[in-house]
Amino acid sequence: MAKPNYQYEKRQKDLAKKKKQEEKRLRKLEKNTAPSVDNPEQAAPPAPAPEAGETS
Repeated sequence: MAKPNYQYEKRQKDLAKKKKQEEKRLRKLEKNTAPSVDNPEQAAPPAPAPEAGETS
């Protein structure tokens, strides 16, 4: 019977843990840099200014 490779299992577990932590860090970073709903001026891009020769 084959001997279990505990080092391989530990390495895979550690890699999965690091990947999960990195994804969580990126989600938090994205959440903090996203424009907030409280301030709609940041959420929506500004409307283009009318040009000099146009009339509405």
